[in-house]
Amino acid sequence: MKWIYLSPHLDDAALSCGGLIWEQTQRGDQVEIWTICAGDPPMGELSPFAAELHRRWQVGVEAVARRREEDLASCQVLSVAPRYFPLPDCIYRRAGDAYWQSGRNTPQNIELPGVFLYPDYQAIFGPIHPLESALIEQLADRLGESLPSDAVVVCPLTVGGHVDHQLTRLAAERVQRNLWYYADYPYADDFVQQPEQIERLSPAHSVRRTFRLSQPAIQAWGRAVAAHRSQISTFWPDLETMQAALQEYYVRMGGAVLWSPADSNIEDKLA
Repeated sequence: MKWIYLSPHLDDAALSCGGLIWEQTQRGDQVEIWTICAGDPPMGELSPFAAELHRRWQVGVEAVARRREEDLASCQVLSVAPRYFPLPDCIYRRAGDAYWQSGRNTPQNIELPGVFLYPDYQAIFGPIHPLESALIEQLADRLGESLPSDAVVVCPLTVGGHVDHQLTRLAAERVQRNLWYYADYPYADDFVQQPEQIERLSPAHSVRRTFRLSQPAIQAWGRAVAAHRSQISTFWPDLETMQAALQEYYVRMGGAVLWSPADSNIEDKLA
């Protein structure tokens, strides 16, 4: 079976589904992680917000190249093939920048050239900027052209509301595939005791499916997350705390969880 996980950033699929992905590849499934916001920043100075994040991550001007290297190491742990799209992370995106030179609905952002669209934390967890509405269709076009018809496609529920997660889900849903969904970790960890806050993001008529992971899978999950070493400080003080947090989240969720179309007939192959 072929699975494609849509990852908004260069760590989201590993964070949210690393243990399950490892189990799938160990069973012989073909798994790929397609990272949507994996492009280099545009030329020019960073926003103060992006520069602050670079300092916290302890990376220099080649931050995104460094993160792609980390992702390659993470994908090796999980035995998956990566694919990188050219769209930059929202912290780098500015009005007037074009990320695809062809296709319909080219963004008409030229009235505010150079203005950073997501200049702070409040912006990246808010709505998609109106000037980026065309990006949804552009990304949907690329996914529609690229996604193989025989693959199970898994995208984020958008727990936490990050704009790049919203963009990924909206574009994937426009491709008109029977999508599966995952809860965005670690944002989902805040809602484990309020499961209705996660369930309300699942599509109508979807079914929650829970899968047991082996201890080696949970350990591989931790190694895959640890490979994204520049990002660890965003959520945890050290690797030991991170590994413990993954284990606790897995227990609190009752297993690894995906949401599938109600009429899916492949769940038995995951048991």
